[in-house]
Amino acid sequence: METVPSIQFDDTSIAFSYKSDRELKKANFIFSLVNNPLVSKVATSLAKFGFALRLPIKGLIRATVFEHFCGGETIEESEKTIEKLGKFKVGTILDYSVEGEDDEISFDKTTQELLSTFEEAKKSISVPFCVFKVTGIGATDLLEKVQSKKILTVEEAAAFERIRTRVDRICKKAFEMQIPVLVDAEDSWIQKPIDELAYEMMRKYNSQKAIVFNTFQMYRKDMLGNLRNAFHEAAMHNYYLGVKMVRGAYMEKEAERAAKLGYENPIHPSKQATDDSFNKGLSFCIDNKQRISVMCGSHNEYSNQYLTVLMNKHGMTNNDNRVWFAQLLGMSDNISFNLAKAGYNVAKYVPYGPVESVMPYLLRRASENTSVAGQSSRELTLIRKELKRRRSI
Repeated sequence: METVPSIQFDDTSIAFSYKSDRELKKANFIFSLVNNPLVSKVATSLAKFGFALRLPIKGLIRATVFEHFCGGETIEESEKTIEKLGKFKVGTILDYSVEGEDDEISFDKTTQELLSTFEEAKKSISVPFCVFKVTGIGATDLLEKVQSKKILTVEEAAAFERIRTRVDRICKKAFEMQIPVLVDAEDSWIQKPIDELAYEMMRKYNSQKAIVFNTFQMYRKDMLGNLRNAFHEAAMHNYYLGVKMVRGAYMEKEAERAAKLGYENPIHPSKQATDDSFNKGLSFCIDNKQRISVMCGSHNEYSNQYLTVLMNKHGMTNNDNRVWFAQLLGMSDNISFNLAKAGYNVAKYVPYGPVESVMPYLLRRASENTSVAGQSSRELTLIRKELKRRRSI
């Protein structure tokens, strides 16, 4: 049997084709910082301290990490990034990354902002998806109470109904404009009501194709089973299942809470177990491609490669609209741009929002890059390889 030529991710001239020399040097500086755990820790502590004391550090943050990992403070400011990525056939998922709001006025304001991202998507073919976090439009402690099945007060029941209404407004807009929407995953202790809302919306809006996508964090031990159950539900109720698959973003929090409250840690005990779960999930989605559309949200080279091989084995074209690849802006450009060059559907998550409000996101990126084995070293190696290549031209 003929072997499938698998895609390679080490061509840095393609990976960084959208970056100027200045931007590449800035990326080298940022990842050099992040690659040193001590320096990274001190820098993030100073940033938190500076904002808390209202020191004039916004300009410095904006010109460095913010510019590297974010599109801008507004949708309009992000249009340059959308256009820049679009030239290389890489889509943009506008991610309004404001976190930590906890009142109804802020929730309504965030909902309005999220609805505006659909207007941008409608006018630009380079914005193929929209996205939202349920904790951006509803209180975390309320979701936790709903999951724990405690009796809600009249006010809490009304507040939860408002969350449902906001979710429905967003998903209805997605359906009307025919722009798929991703429901981001959250902590395991608030995930159940989010899942239930997502499936409720799928029953409503996914009867012709996958418009609403739920997110599956495959580092959870129960997630492969959850994925299979979600598929059976979709088959039983005759709707399409939208799957965004990620490894997971809250590992330390999950372990700490499980230890503190004395329950079993829901996360796989090893990276290998998580990788196996993720790749089995991809295989399950492609086996059931008649009903499942999948977005592979991964910075892992093997998983992205594996998905291209699965597609080939199933006789799917590279640009089959049921399969998308996604990475974060400012990371894993070697994966995104080499996939796009080979004709696969690729999009970058592009966070935007006021610098101060996006800080929790940026701090999480810094700690993630420091803690994920080899992530920042890999980025640095590739950036330096490309700088050397450019100098030799």
